Amino acid sequence: MVKAREVFVCSVCGAQTLQWRGQCPSCHEWNSLAAQTRPRSSRAERSSTVNKATGSPLPLRDVRDAGHKAYGSGLAALDRVLGRGLVPGAVILIGGEPGIGKSTLLLQVAGLVARGGRQVLYASGEESLPQIRARGERLGMLVPDLLALATSRVEDVLEAIQTANPPALVVVDSVQTLTSLEAEGLPGNVSQVRAVATALLEVCRRTGSTLMLVGHVTKDGVLAGPRLLEHMVDTVISLEGDRRQMFRLLRVFKNRFGPNEELLVFRMGQSGMEVVDDPSTFFLDARDASLSGTAVVMAVDGQRPLAVEVQALVTRTFLSIPRRTALGFDANRLNLLLAVLEKRLKLNFSQVDIYAKVGGGMRLNEPGLDLALVAAVLSSYYDVPLPEKCVLWGEVDLNGQIRPVAAQEQRLSQARRLGFDPIIHPAMDAGGVNAIAAMQRRLFRR
Repeated sequence: MVKAREVFVCSVCGAQTLQWRGQCPSCHEWNSLAAQTRPRSSRAERSSTVNKATGSPLPLRDVRDAGHKAYGSGLAALDRVLGRGLVPGAVILIGGEPGIGKSTLLLQVAGLVARGGRQVLYASGEESLPQIRARGERLGMLVPDLLALATSRVEDVLEAIQTANPPALVVVDSVQTLTSLEAEGLPGNVSQVRAVATALLEVCRRTGSTLMLVGHVTKDGVLAGPRLLEHMVDTVISLEGDRRQMFRLLRVFKNRFGPNEELLVFRMGQSGMEVVDDPSTFFLDARDASLSGTAVVMAVDGQRPLAVEVQALVTRTFLSIPRRTALGFDANRLNLLLAVLEKRLKLNFSQVDIYAKVGGGMRLNEPGLDLALVAAVLSSYYDVPLPEKCVLWGEVDLNGQIRPVAAQEQRLSQARRLGFDPIIHPAMDAGGVNAIAAMQRRLFRR
């Protein structure tokens, strides 16, 4: 038996919606929506339609890849992070907190691709056409081949893609704001997100259009919607950073066309996102090395080593239970390292508050941070600044030993290139150290 469903059809323009509204969202006529019962195609029928469109199976060696050569996004650094640039038929999912710059970056990429002579469709369910135009004018991306569409129906987007000349790039902002007649419920629920993403993916794979989807995130920072969405797409990108800071971090978590865990640093400017060519010392701007309680760690985030400042403040407490505060890393790591210092260096932190943070609004989650954090705490505790060009990295275990971490040679090479000296790291040559006690004697003469 064919399932039926109720939809509301406008008597003036024929637009369809899943819920009744007083005003038609397309032609803005009042009281023009009337309920109609229409059959809903089954999953088997949709599957057979897709199979007919894609044809019968072929031997893998006979498959031609003509027309699937990657093209540039207009940002050479972004092409490097993606591996091959924008691949026809590929699906890229980009997530991030509200206001972090997802729409700005995608409109900038869409304008650059259109400026290169390819047709681009920018479909938004969050903004009106005048709003998109105002942002495009600010970015300088008002080019003839950049088409814009403001709609909340995925059928409108599919119709704009399936033309005689399909666009090379399709940007959908966002997948949680579109609805499909093939699913029930409000926009953003699991069934709607799955139906919208599946329809867009099938059409773009068939037409060879590159699809870039914007996905909302939850309060925990993970992509909202079904986990299936991340498995369906080819590339998953996260845009991170503090909205009060001027920099943004673009991380690649999944990539079928290039390496994972890549990192790209942007600077938010008046004319859009600007790529930071050499972010190695970008997070050390305005650092005063003459102050105590600061240390520099050569961290590896993704595939690139970055010099990041770690700050600590040890001050006398007037509370019965001293405070321990950590920003930019896990607070449990701070508590663990303080316990190791008390045990192995015979220090007493019971009468002091300790605050620690990663400078520049960065968030680090790698074991190489341990040694720099220990040095920053000891520097503030003794009120003795570290050498101006000192850099540290290494994992501190519960016995007070400093263990090697990943990308040792890469960190050391970058530290030498940037002119850091002394370089304190786990023992890998004659200049290494093996315990925090040796590091304390070397830096603080104790």
